[in-house]
Amino acid sequence: MDAHIKKVYVPMTETGFYILLCLQEEMHGYSIVQKVEELTQGEIRLSPGTMYGSLSKMEKDGIIKFVKEEDKRKIYVITKLGTDVLELEKKRIKRLYQTLQEA
Repeated sequence: MDAHIKKVYVPMTETGFYILLCLQEEMHGYSIVQKVEELTQGEIRLSPGTMYGSLSKMEKDGIIKFVKEEDKRKIYVITKLGTDVLELEKKRIKRLYQTLQEA
């Protein structure tokens, strides 16, 4: 993983985290919005502008990839690089949680 990707994505925004978490399976933008809302019990609702801007940037950076189009909806999935970035973020969050528990 190059330094640019690490610098841009770790630590990552909640939006980025939830998008990558969702894209461990193939999904389109609207299904990601719905899944994030479900995972957070409605606390986080991704706006279309935020969602599609993030998907575009992540695709450009090779974190996710376009798989196919269904009913005019673009379907994406996480890449190996994206999985590596997500794992780094999970480790960071676990470390923060552990520190909080010990404090």
